[in-house]
Amino acid sequence: MQQKYKYIESFCGAGGLGLGLHQAGFEIGTAFDLNEAAVLTYQKNLSENCFIADASKLTGQELMEKAEVNYGELALFAGGPPCQGFSKQKRGAHLGDDERNKLVLEYVRLVKEIQPRFFLLENVAMLGQKRGTYFIEALKNELQEYVLHPHFYNSADYGLAQTRQRFIIVGKHKSIQTDFNIPSPTVSKWKTVGEILGSLPEPPVDHRQEHPDIPNHQRSNVTEKNLERFSYVPQGGGWRDIPYDLRLECHKNADTSKGGWPDVYGRLKWDGQAPTITGGFDSFTRGRYGHPLQNRPLTPREAALLQGFPVNYKFFGNRHEVRHQIGNAVPPLLAKAIGEEIKNCLLIEEESLNSSNLQVAISTK
Repeated sequence: MQQKYKYIESFCGAGGLGLGLHQAGFEIGTAFDLNEAAVLTYQKNLSENCFIADASKLTGQELMEKAEVNYGELALFAGGPPCQGFSKQKRGAHLGDDERNKLVLEYVRLVKEIQPRFFLLENVAMLGQKRGTYFIEALKNELQEYVLHPHFYNSADYGLAQTRQRFIIVGKHKSIQTDFNIPSPTVSKWKTVGEILGSLPEPPVDHRQEHPDIPNHQRSNVTEKNLERFSYVPQGGGWRDIPYDLRLECHKNADTSKGGWPDVYGRLKWDGQAPTITGGFDSFTRGRYGHPLQNRPLTPREAALLQGFPVNYKFFGNRHEVRHQIGNAVPPLLAKAIGEEIKNCLLIEEESLNSSNLQVAISTK
């Protein structure tokens, strides 16, 4: 009988990574995060096996007991600890050189204490930077029992209408002989913003009201002046399209031929893709977060759909908390693609082991 593949999720947030892994066929053992609102979102949508905790105060043994697994049995340990303190100027590739790496050190400690068959580390804050190489070398020094598979993933390749890039490291325990493969794109053609948002009705005009049938579908409170400014912006345009007399003072004297944060007051393209959805998506003054057809910023529901969450996945907390839960999430469809490759690797390994055991049993008869 095929065994269950359980995972433990650290720094789980609202559950983007967890949802994708669950869709890939993994069973949630337990999950934790320090943010109370994010944990509530996870509990209400995914699993009650999620709790509020500080990683530095947890042991691997406690997590294994909650997940009901023994040392070395866990299929996957996943999570996204911040590690902003790793610098290319640091010599010797040591993770402990900077206080800001405290949480990634806790993640590494828990991996060592649990010894999962795979680990997944995401949200490493050094995309495209040389110091990413130093980080990987330091991680290799800390986790010598694992083979690392770092890769840059474009979310649009995995079914999102968003070109968000994620740098994710998959670690495979050296006892596993089967190769792990970076998942191939799951779509041959990138989806568009219009395909994702097209069937959604408009939210109530009053920004204080949520749509009665669609959770988190609610307007931002935007001034009339900003709405007027944005009304002049075409799809794909930005602040440079606003008439001079309506522009912000800082834009009136800006050079329109270069620089100047072109995405500010930016409007999305209906037949294009969104840029990275961040926690600032509810204001077009923070980037290209204006609705393609309506004179307003994206609602939390629209941002969540562009992140790949289902329409009924409800986020809990105040506006600030909900924004950041959505903006910080790993796109579930990307997590699912990686999870399926990890599970496939485990299945092949299990079949190979069973076949070897059968051959041994036959030969000893």
